[in-house]
Amino acid sequence: MGQAEQALARKGRVVALVIAGAMVLWIAAQWLAPVVGLPGRFAFLFDFAAMAALIWAMVNIYQIWRARQTGDQADER
Repeated sequence: MGQAEQALARKGRVVALVIAGAMVLWIAAQWLAPVVGLPGRFAFLFDFAAMAALIWAMVNIYQIWRARQTGDQADER
């Protein structure tokens, strides 16, 4: 495995951790907010933070996909 493939694999692992972490934190926040007595507006804050993490992940997934496509075309030549 080349250095570029290792970098893409590392980036993929980071994206997976961000997705998993965002979902775990979001679920925990949805459960914890009413228990602690936080106002409903904080639920929207947690929702928007989770959406931002998922949008970041989607952008990075697209970048990984494009980099692998470009690498595959170079191998065919």
